[in-house]
Amino acid sequence: MQVGSKAITKVLIEFLDHPSRDQYGFGLMGETGVKSGSLYPILDRLERHGWIESHMENIDERVVGRPKRKLYRLTGMGQTEATRAVADFYRDLEPAPRWLPRLEPS
Repeated sequence: MQVGSKAITKVLIEFLDHPSRDQYGFGLMGETGVKSGSLYPILDRLERHGWIESHMENIDERVVGRPKRKLYRLTGMGQTEATRAVADFYRDLEPAPRWLPRLEPS
């Protein structure tokens, strides 16, 4: 699977930064800035390719006071493939144009 987009790369990086954490859609939107209209198709695509797996949260909705969430977690294969895909994404970027100001680390 080719990544090719900034949105997918952001999602993959979030999974790679926390490989053993269960993630959920709204949390991923907050962490990545990827909107729901892009995020959920990305998650579906990653799951179809076996890079992530999902399950419904096991909670008592009345006790917690909210609906169950669909949780996503990076698979072993997903960790390997996502690492490769993110590296390829950055490798394929062209060098920044000379007119673009360089940002100094703070």
